[in-house]
Amino acid sequence: MPDSTVDVGSGPQLTGLLVDWGGVLTGPIRAAVTSWADADGFDMEIWSAIMRDWLGGPVGEEALLNPIHALERGEIEVPEFDSGLAAELSRRTGRHYAPEGLVARMFSHFQHAPDMSALVRRARAAGVRTGLLSNSWGNSYPRDGWEEMFDVVVISGEVGMRKPEPRIFTYTAELLGLQPQECVLVDDISYNIKAAVAVGMVGVHHVSYDQTLLELETLFALDLT
Repeated sequence: MPDSTVDVGSGPQLTGLLVDWGGVLTGPIRAAVTSWADADGFDMEIWSAIMRDWLGGPVGEEALLNPIHALERGEIEVPEFDSGLAAELSRRTGRHYAPEGLVARMFSHFQHAPDMSALVRRARAAGVRTGLLSNSWGNSYPRDGWEEMFDVVVISGEVGMRKPEPRIFTYTAELLGLQPQECVLVDDISYNIKAAVAVGMVGVHHVSYDQTLLELETLFALDLT
């Protein structure tokens, strides 16, 4: 069921659909990162430990201590992030990792999810206003066909905001000409969904195409097959 406490039967009509990129319009993120880690010769547990340490920085010093958030907001560039990541991998593995192209190689392992892209196109064709809302790691998105899929595109590094900050959800809804209460967010990360729900949206936790299709058909009262 949707990850929301909103009564979808009594509030404003749902007319907007926001979707994440990595993990929704692609295959699972962990599978892609695991494939990259195997190819680059390090253990996923080391990657997970680095992510835990970096995500634990104090909120007031994120730009200095949390390079993930800084990268997602566009406050640092990819080469700086690559250098920090290479240094951490080298320190923790005892091997030298060159910084050039680390993040680019990771994203090369992401696989397109054509069934989800087709679902978004069908929703838009049925009259739903659609938007992409993605936290970027400075990556180059495969944007072919986006004109047919989305009314708006919001990339965190291009707007200086990131999920789960409340303002990025309200900003995206405004670009669509809608209130948050008129929008559904599909995301694979639960805390992003909770943040969207907190501003009034309906959240759908993406686990599989079939489940998301069923939930969107129910929420929008549309046949999206």
